[in-house]
Amino acid sequence: MWELARSWVDGWTVSRGTPKPVDEPWGLSIQVGLPTRTVRHVLLDTDVATVRGLVGSITEPATCIKAFLEPDVMEPWFSSEWEPTDPGFLMAVDLRPSAVRAPDGYTVTAEAAGDVTSVRILAAGGELAARGRIGLTGAACVFDQIVTEEAHQRRGLGTVVMGALTDAAVGNGAATGILGATVQGRALYGTLGWKVVAPLTGFLRKPVTP
Repeated sequence: MWELARSWVDGWTVSRGTPKPVDEPWGLSIQVGLPTRTVRHVLLDTDVATVRGLVGSITEPATCIKAFLEPDVMEPWFSSEWEPTDPGFLMAVDLRPSAVRAPDGYTVTAEAAGDVTSVRILAAGGELAARGRIGLTGAACVFDQIVTEEAHQRRGLGTVVMGALTDAAVGNGAATGILGATVQGRALYGTLGWKVVAPLTGFLRKPVTP
């Protein structure tokens, strides 16, 4: 579990182009650098006293803390200055080559840049219909930012993106796929053989309102 969690953090930083995670006594810290997410802390040690000490020391708005716990376990640790993020799940799968093909009228493209491979599905008119990317980290890779545009949903394009990304991952020697799923995404990934490893719960220190 913790090896998968560490690989998820490593691959997420590769995908998002952030600095590498920094080891802390309680887990890992990532300098995200966005106005809505300045720092992300991922807890691997969830000793209550340790976590409360971390939460109490944070004053920077838009700092996010994530852990592999149910929301009702974490909620008592946070004051009203924090708000929950959307619930999620850490999921994983043993990767196998995919035979998925795009529906008629759609074209799949893949582009690699370093340890990141991005897949895009274009409709007949050239507009973006769906997309996703992987961040490679050794024998594991993280699937990230899987999105199907609203006008092109319910046509199996999410499955096509996942298949194309899986082929790219296997081609780069990855054996394990890892991702952080939303509630909606969990249903899709479950049909493709992905299994829930743990809940993924986050709390955000409220950003400063202009």
